[in-house]
Amino acid sequence: MSISRDMEKYMEKAEVLIEALPYIQRFNRKIIVVKYGGSAMVDENLKRNVIKDVTLLKLVGFKPIIVHGGGKEISRWVSKVGMEPRFVNGLRVTDKDTMEIAEMVLNKVNKELVQLVQSLGVKAVGISGKDGGLLQVEKKLSQGQDIGFVGEITEVRPKVLYDLLEKDFLPIVCPVGLDKDFQTYNINADDAACAIARAVSAEKLAFLTDIEGVYRDPEDPSTLISAIKASEARELLEGGTIGGGMLPKLQNCIDAIENGVSRVHILDGRMAHCLLLEIFTNQGIGTAILGDKEGKSYEGE
Repeated sequence: MSISRDMEKYMEKAEVLIEALPYIQRFNRKIIVVKYGGSAMVDENLKRNVIKDVTLLKLVGFKPIIVHGGGKEISRWVSKVGMEPRFVNGLRVTDKDTMEIAEMVLNKVNKELVQLVQSLGVKAVGISGKDGGLLQVEKKLSQGQDIGFVGEITEVRPKVLYDLLEKDFLPIVCPVGLDKDFQTYNINADDAACAIARAVSAEKLAFLTDIEGVYRDPEDPSTLISAIKASEARELLEGGTIGGGMLPKLQNCIDAIENGVSRVHILDGRMAHCLLLEIFTNQGIGTAILGDKEGKSYEGE
């Protein structure tokens, strides 16, 4: 019996759904933390695709938590009010005025994401690390230099997140926290996502970035690593081939795995639906960092 071209397309869709089945079963009711930043936050089409992905994860039984940055938007507003952004060792210097702008911008971004999620039929609540004492910090120094109101996370108190998840809300967290004197600090969003993922023992932590993943040789695109064990990733770090912004990101990934997170994914947020492709297909598209006892596929588990 011959099959029409339209029917072939429908069959392909069915195969995709069947391929996703073991992943949906594996992660039903499990927490996944998505660190959302980079170009995917700036381009409106990409932004909508990312939020569609996360809401789909929610609707098929995952418990997603979004942790977002806003560095590019903060820089834009700092320039807009006539201030010059300053950086020390690649980190933004956050004086009192910059902190005020950063908090306003991050809250603006936060509520825009809440609005987008709710427009897709999922209940969301936007919070900062101040709410419920979620993120406790102390002043962070950069190679001994004071960089202002930039915080290093000392403790995560995740009760507010558990309460929201239990009531079927999707929490959206902006990376601002308080120190012991209740002073406000800006926090690196990667650090915040990693600390939150560890605190809630997330099944997955996904970083949306502006690169395709981790390369054995950054100069050679053919060396993209699809999956790597945490111990191998540490060897890669120590080998000196990893540099730039990937260095702290990969260190965060390894720390997360060593502190109870099952898998960490580094994905190219510029690719539409990268989150779904990595999580629900056998091949995946980015780099997955695994615990040393894990295999790549969940099929048959």
